[in-house]
Amino acid sequence: MKIKIDQLIIYGLLFLITLTMLVPILNIFALSFTAPDRVAEVKGFTIWPKGFSLINYQVLLNNAMILKSLFNSMLITIIGTAISLVSTAMAAYTLTRENLVGRKFLMTVLIIVMVFEPGLIPEYLVIKEIGLIDSYWSVILFKAVNVYYLIILMRFFEEVPKSLIEAARIDGAGHLAVLFKVLLPVLKPAMATIGLFYAVFRWNEYFRASIYLNSSSKWPLQVILRQFVVLDDTATMLGANNLLSYNEAAQLNFEALQAGTIVIALVPVLLLYPLILKYFTKGTMDGSIKH
Repeated sequence: MKIKIDQLIIYGLLFLITLTMLVPILNIFALSFTAPDRVAEVKGFTIWPKGFSLINYQVLLNNAMILKSLFNSMLITIIGTAISLVSTAMAAYTLTRENLVGRKFLMTVLIIVMVFEPGLIPEYLVIKEIGLIDSYWSVILFKAVNVYYLIILMRFFEEVPKSLIEAARIDGAGHLAVLFKVLLPVLKPAMATIGLFYAVFRWNEYFRASIYLNSSSKWPLQVILRQFVVLDDTATMLGANNLLSYNEAAQLNFEALQAGTIVIALVPVLLLYPLILKYFTKGTMDGSIKH
């Protein structure tokens, strides 16, 4: 197979773009696994550890605050993504019904809300009024339905042949049965894609968590990451850690420790992508075809 010059140029550009994203990630991994006394040898383009040490991860994973924040992030991400997927799917199904009264008006309202989001102060007052301050639900329920993702899912729903829905209705299926037993199995690629978007959004949330969650025991990992990496709060990171003696703690390199914290926050998302990637190559109607 011959490769044309224009294809070669495109492949070369894509390879360079990939390197600009891959090298910084590998550099952070290398720094986190580098021995504390050799951190100075790790430069911007280093992608392999200088010496090998797990001391940074021993410190981090023995910190009760890190483990608790990791649990909080997983809790918020899993429950929030599940609620968002179900809510978005139900809204998309409803808004794609042609006989829905006021359909255009509802879409207009949703688009206006998407473009002109309410300010943070009114949002905070609503959260406070309904008693969700310092509650996980204040973060979980935030943007339970993202209008942009809703519109994307609606396009997938509209691609499903009406004959498939009509056949289910003739067999006596109600709206919920049509949605959960007919449409969603057909639209696994779309749901996986939207689910990935929601999961990454939930996992990376830190701003509203830092505002609405007053108790540090409820902070997700991203808030801890900001405290340590951005604000250089090393006392919080080592204060609850009894693994090391004073002399051992003094020998730690905080830059490498920060890199380890970033890796811990990054790995769950990196593991999620391969699980979802298989759905990207499937057609929308794969699930509806019987062999």
